[in-house]
Amino acid sequence: MADTKVEISSDSQSVMQNSNAQPQPNNPLSRKLNKILETRLDNDKEMLEALKALSVFFTENSLRTRRNLRGDIERRSLAINEEFAQIFKEVKEELESVEEDVQAMSTCCEEMTSRLKAVKAQTQDLIVKTNKLQGENQRLEVRAQVAQAFLAKFQLSNEEMATLRGARDSPITEDFFKALSRVKHIHEDVKILLRTNQQTAGLEIMEQMAVLQETSYEQLYRWAQNECRGLTQETCDISPVLTQAMEALQDRPVLYKYTLDEFGTARRCAVVRGFIDALTRGGPGGTPRPIEMHSHDPIRYVGDMLAWLHQATASEKEHLEALLKKVNLPGVEENMQEVVSHITEGVCRPLKVRIEQVVVAEPGAVLLYKLSNLLKFYHHTISSIIGTSVASLLITIEEMHLLSKKMFFTSLSLHASRLMDKVELPPADLGPTASLTQTLSLLREVLASHDSSVVPLDARQADFAQVLSCILDPLLQLCTVSASNLGTADMATYMVNSLYIMKTTLALFEFTDKRLEMLEFQIEAHLDTLINEQASYVLTRAGLSYIYSCVQQHSAEQGPLSLLPSMDNSSVKAAMVQFDRYLSSPDTLVMPQLNFLLSAAIKEQIFRQSTELVFRAYGEVYSALNSPANAYKDPENLVPRSPQQVQTLLS
Repeated sequence: MADTKVEISSDSQSVMQNSNAQPQPNNPLSRKLNKILETRLDNDKEMLEALKALSVFFTENSLRTRRNLRGDIERRSLAINEEFAQIFKEVKEELESVEEDVQAMSTCCEEMTSRLKAVKAQTQDLIVKTNKLQGENQRLEVRAQVAQAFLAKFQLSNEEMATLRGARDSPITEDFFKALSRVKHIHEDVKILLRTNQQTAGLEIMEQMAVLQETSYEQLYRWAQNECRGLTQETCDISPVLTQAMEALQDRPVLYKYTLDEFGTARRCAVVRGFIDALTRGGPGGTPRPIEMHSHDPIRYVGDMLAWLHQATASEKEHLEALLKKVNLPGVEENMQEVVSHITEGVCRPLKVRIEQVVVAEPGAVLLYKLSNLLKFYHHTISSIIGTSVASLLITIEEMHLLSKKMFFTSLSLHASRLMDKVELPPADLGPTASLTQTLSLLREVLASHDSSVVPLDARQADFAQVLSCILDPLLQLCTVSASNLGTADMATYMVNSLYIMKTTLALFEFTDKRLEMLEFQIEAHLDTLINEQASYVLTRAGLSYIYSCVQQHSAEQGPLSLLPSMDNSSVKAAMVQFDRYLSSPDTLVMPQLNFLLSAAIKEQIFRQSTELVFRAYGEVYSALNSPANAYKDPENLVPRSPQQVQTLLS
């Protein structure tokens, strides 16, 4: 192709040269060459396709092949056309064969159609009868389906009937409850029939289901009753089937109540037997030990019994909750309270007898008070489990609590009576008497046990006031009677010591604020007495007592103070010299009674306040002696120290 193009281009150049040399505008060859030269092969797709097809068989570019190119193309075209004709000849033969087959099929179909028409004409009656029978068959099938659906909805299957009508002692299974539920649904659904024209069938089915339902409930009740009677072991396992039985029996309140009563009776026997075993035999293998072995220790003895009952009550409540967890009756909580009360009622008598033996034995006020708190705590704890306070067990515990509390206060009253029957005189050191110390020790033990008790706060506070009244009021009366024959300073010192030790005892415990305030007021009253006595003691021994009395009692109508007996300059001067000796060592003049005070703080308070009284007394004397109306000569030398200087020395 490249050679051809080169040759064509060279020829065209020669032609162009010739044309330039000799222009021949109308030469056909020239026009063709110009047309060829002007052609753009890039845009002529047909030419490109033709050249591409030509390149397949035009492989050699020579003069001979170029001259034979036209013949080669024609021969190639002829060969292609012959091949095409041969192929179409085969297609034509196949189509003729298909046409023959189609013609044969058409003939066969026409023959079959004619035969079917003939047969149809002959079997027309049979087809009509067949269609009629098919329609009747469909109606019968629909009626059969309706009847089957009716039986499925309003009748039990053979298996369900066999389950409900089993032997009287046969066990109850899950299938029984399914069948019973089916009976209940049928009994409810059959009411629909009573509102239609099928009332007869509805009444018969309702009667049949009612009889079957009552029989089933009776059988279920007998089985549940036997199951409950077998729950007499200390630990019982509530089976899921029994729980389902209680759920089903709630539709029959009488049977439901009888079953609960049977359960309560069985568990009551188990709890009583377990309680007696715990008292006398102990646990399995002797661990824990029998509770009766601790009867010598009242607190542990009663505490172990109440702890066992608390655990047993909680366990029985859990058993009941497991038994009735599927019951949704409105009063199920009240039923549980009644049954738990009935179960625990059997242990009331042995518990009451043993606690009464402990309380009546009078173990002491402290133990009685601890027993009272212990009983009150378990009453509160067990009542929160049972949910009602009218249970026999709670009533018994409350009675024992009241008995122990009564015995406790009786013991305190007897103790107070014995104190008042034999009043002790104050000791030589004016400290608390032995009976006071012993009673306060008793109070301390009572209050300590009160603080450590687990009784609710409001109940403890109510008991506290009564305990303090029973002990403190007799003690205060005892101290007053015991100190009635003492002197003023001795009585005040003894009362301050006694009240102080009461105050320090109560300060360690709660709920004593009011009593502490009362004791503080009484201490302050006796402190005032001691302060005045100490001030009088100092003024007397410092030489100012007579002068101070005269200054206080002197009036202007009596004339000058210096004219009174023993109030002249020399007497006053001598008294001031004695007072100066006191100012040099004020700590030496202390009443002997102050050394017996138990509280150093109180002693310091008395000394400080009495010193203030002495200072004020000196101030009044100083003012009176320096007054011109009293006619003292040279008062500056008579009382050389000013009140400020005296205050500085005393402080």
